[in-house]
Amino acid sequence: MSATTGGDTPSWEEALEAMQGCAACGLSRHRKNVVIYRGARRPRLLFLGEAPGAQEDESGFPFVGKAGQLLDRAIAELGLPADGYGITNVVMCHPPGNVFDPKAAVACRPWLELKLALLAPEVIVTLGGRALRALEPTSGRPLAEAGRPRSWRGRPLYPMLHPAATFRRRAFRDQWDRDLERLRSMVDQWMPGFLSCSPIPPRGSAPVGSPPSSVAFK
Repeated sequence: MSATTGGDTPSWEEALEAMQGCAACGLSRHRKNVVIYRGARRPRLLFLGEAPGAQEDESGFPFVGKAGQLLDRAIAELGLPADGYGITNVVMCHPPGNVFDPKAAVACRPWLELKLALLAPEVIVTLGGRALRALEPTSGRPLAEAGRPRSWRGRPLYPMLHPAATFRRRAFRDQWDRDLERLRSMVDQWMPGFLSCSPIPPRGSAPVGSPPSSVAFK
C-alpha cells in the first residue's frame, strides 16, 4: 500500500504499517524510526511541526526533546484534554544535521494528507514556518504569520512559531507566550467547552505505546 493508492481509504492501522515501511526519499536510509504521531486517535486539535530531531528519531515519537517539553507545557497550560489533541510533523524521518529537506517534504506529502484525512482534526496549529507553508505555500515569514488565525479547507488554522525558536531569542519566547494566550481564546470560540476539562498530566508519565510503532494513543 502507498499513500497514493486508489480505492477505499485505509484504516489507521493499515496506514501506520505502510508509513513505517516508507522509502520514498533518501532520509529512509539513515533513520532509526519513522516518527509518525502521538496523541488521541480522534484529535479535535492537531499540532503540526516540521521534522523530527535526533531524540525523536531515537524514540519514534514526535516532540519528545527540549522543544517537545515546551510544547507539552503549553498543552498543559491550555488545558487540552488528553483525548482531544495530537502531534505530528510534515516530514516523518530525521534529516541529518537537523537541516530541513524540501524534497523529503514533497515525498511525505501524500502521507501528511492521509494522516489529516484519517485523524480529521477540527483545528490545526502549525509550529514553524515550514509547517505553515506545507498547508499554505504562499504564507509569509513565520514571525509575521504567527498568531494570525485563518481558515484552511474549512477548518481553523492557527500558526505559531516552532517551540525551538523560543530558545534562540527572548523576543521569540514573548511572541510564543502571546500567541499561546490568543490560541486559548480562539479555541474557546471555535470549540466552546473544549478547554474546560482537566489539563493533561505533566511530562514524565509514560506515553501509551512504544517504538517501533512510532505512535502513542492517549
